[in-house]
Amino acid sequence: MNPSFQFPADFVWGVAAAGAQIEGAAFCQGKGPSIWDTFCRVPGKVVGGDTLDVACDHFHLFEQDANLMKEMGWTNYRLSIAWPRLYPSGRGALNQAGLDFYSRLIDAFLERGITPWVTLFHWDLPQPLEDENGWLNRDTVDAFASYADTVTRHLGDRVKDWFTVNEIPCFIGLGYEQGIHAPGRTEPKKMVNQGYHHALLAHGRAVEIVRANVSDSRVGLVHNPVTPIPVIETEEHIEAARQNYERVNGPLMQPIFQGSYPAWFMDSPDAPEVTDGDLSTIAQPCDFLGLNLYAGYFVRAESPLEAMPFPSQFPLGDLPWLKVTPQTLYWQIRMAREVYSAQSFYVTENGSAFADEVTPAGEVLDLERREFLRNYLLSLHRASAEGFDVRGFFAWSVMDNFEWAEGYAKRFGLIHVDFETQKRTPKLSAHWFSAVCRENRVV
Repeated sequence: MNPSFQFPADFVWGVAAAGAQIEGAAFCQGKGPSIWDTFCRVPGKVVGGDTLDVACDHFHLFEQDANLMKEMGWTNYRLSIAWPRLYPSGRGALNQAGLDFYSRLIDAFLERGITPWVTLFHWDLPQPLEDENGWLNRDTVDAFASYADTVTRHLGDRVKDWFTVNEIPCFIGLGYEQGIHAPGRTEPKKMVNQGYHHALLAHGRAVEIVRANVSDSRVGLVHNPVTPIPVIETEEHIEAARQNYERVNGPLMQPIFQGSYPAWFMDSPDAPEVTDGDLSTIAQPCDFLGLNLYAGYFVRAESPLEAMPFPSQFPLGDLPWLKVTPQTLYWQIRMAREVYSAQSFYVTENGSAFADEVTPAGEVLDLERREFLRNYLLSLHRASAEGFDVRGFFAWSVMDNFEWAEGYAKRFGLIHVDFETQKRTPKLSAHWFSAVCRENRVV
C-alpha cells in the first residue's frame, strides 16, 4: 500500500449531522418548538419558506440511515440532541418520549458498530426560553445545565464522547447581533457580548456535568474560530497572521484557555458582566478542542489586522462565504496551539455545498466536493505530520439537510437526499470518503 498521507493508527474518521437539520418530526411525540421552528415561519427569513417539519425524516428513518452508514464503512457519527424534544418548555417536566427516542437511536448505531459522539446544543433553543430573552438571560444557563444533566445521566452509560455547545459565534452572533439566524434579533453590542458570556458559561457548566455523570468521558467545545492565513509563509507574514488570530479570537478563546478576557475587551463599554467564579467554570480543562472549519482569509505583514480582499474569480462553493482555502485546517490548528496552547484537536466539521445534480443513471458525480475534501485533508495531514495532536475528522455532512437560513437549497451532504421521496443516494464523494476511512489516508 502507498504509505503517503497516512494518518496515525488511532485516528478517528466520522460523519456529522445535527438533530434539527435532519430529524424532522418537529412536533411529534411531545417535542416543543425551537427558535428555528419559529424563525422558519417568519416570511422571508428562510429561503423558499422551508421549515424543519420533515427535513430528512431521520426521526423515523434512523435505522435505515444507520444501515447505510454501516454499508459505507463509517464507524463514528457526530449527532446532536434536540433540547426541545426532551424539555418542550426548556425546563420543568421531562418529555420521556423524547429521551426514549434518543436511547433507541444510540442503541441502533452502537448495534451496527458505529460510535456516537453527542453534541448537547446545536442551535435549537426551546422557544419558551427565547420568550424569556434566550441566551441574553443568565437563567438560560441554568436551564441548559439541567437539560445536560438529564442527557448525560441517561445516555452516559453508552456515550463517552461529548461536545458541549456548537459554534457560539453563530448562534449568538448571527442570531442576536446580525439577525440572519434564529431568533433573528439585532441587539446592542453589550447585550450580544453578554450572550457570548452566557454561552461560554453554559459550555463550562456542561463540562462539569459530563465529568460528574459519565465515567471514562471525553468532553470538549465545538468552536469555529476565524482563521487568518499568512499570504506568504515567511516569518513576517506568519507573525501578522498570529496577531490577527489573537485579536479576532481573543474574546472567546482567551477565557476558555487562559481563564480571562483580553484587557482591551474588558475595558470596552460593551464588556459583559462577569460574576465571581464564572471564568474558572469557563476555563476548566477539556480533553480536546473541536473545530468546525470551512474557510479562512489571507493576511500580510503590511496590515496584519486587515483581511486581504478576495478577487472576484477566487474559487468558492455554493455560498459566497465558502472560499476554497484548504490551508484553513493547518493554520487554525497551528495558531490555536501556538497562541492559546490548545493541545488536542478534532475537526468536527468540514465540507462544502455544491449544486449537485443527479445523472440519468442515478449518480451524483460531485467531483468538486471530492477535490474540496481531498485538499483540505492534505492540509490536515500536514498538521498531523508536523506533530500537532490531531485526533480525528468528521465530514459535514452525512446527508443533505436543512441548511438553516438557506433551507433545502444548499447541499452539503455526502449522501444525496430527495426531499420529496426521502431517497438516499451516496455521492461520488461518499465512496471516496469511505476509501479514506478504510485506508486511513488521503487517497
